[in-house]
Amino acid sequence: MTPEDRRRTLTDILLAEDPTDGLWKICDSGVAEELVPELPALRLEQDPIHRHKDVLAHTIAVTAKTRPDLVLRLAALFHDIGKPRTRSFEHGGVSFRHHEAVGAKMTRKRLRALAFDESIVLDVTELVRLSGRFKGYGDGWSDSAVRRYARDAGHLLGLLNELIRSDCTTRNQAKEARLQEQIDELEVRILDLVKADREAAERPQMDGKAVMERFGVSGGPLIGQALAYLLDVKRAEGELPNEELEARLDAWWTEHAGPAA
Repeated sequence: MTPEDRRRTLTDILLAEDPTDGLWKICDSGVAEELVPELPALRLEQDPIHRHKDVLAHTIAVTAKTRPDLVLRLAALFHDIGKPRTRSFEHGGVSFRHHEAVGAKMTRKRLRALAFDESIVLDVTELVRLSGRFKGYGDGWSDSAVRRYARDAGHLLGLLNELIRSDCTTRNQAKEARLQEQIDELEVRILDLVKADREAAERPQMDGKAVMERFGVSGGPLIGQALAYLLDVKRAEGELPNEELEARLDAWWTEHAGPAA
């Protein structure tokens, strides 16, 4: 088959309402060796974390849980592809450190070999790279960590959260519910922080009290005009060092109200 034929075959399987049978069929028949040779290798990798008989079973389960969106389904199919290359045994257990980063490189190479559009290659690769980022959220994330998560995900934030939701294939209903609640909470926090940041961006760097104290006045229309000026500066140039901002405000005040008190 040509790369385009292989891409179409894989795409048809992934976009089925339930891709489970199609994925098992290509793995059991050996066709996957030609389409995605990294996929059958997952069958040999035991997965004590998700308690499936192997990583392949978990991967197909995750893929089947996602909605039939090509980028999302590809990300689900490849999200653990780096595990065989990163497996190590420490303290009597097994770990797959940095398998997301390794898997992202493998994903990029395979999708390009399958002649997928570069935009799809980049999006799927990034989702694989970020697929483990949610780990540790339950231990407590600061607002900065939440902002960083959302910023790094960018336009893929919604798909990334969908992938994380689907990545939980445990039969423990309580554990599943806790994960979904944590993602719900994270999404609410992201929205709240976006709103707060937007509001903060619409406030001048100095407030009215600071302006009044600086010029020894108790209020009046000029304070409102000064705050509008400061907001214009912030919108145009972002936050400035305090000394520079004060110097500009002094110049503005001298021009509009005379020398400062």
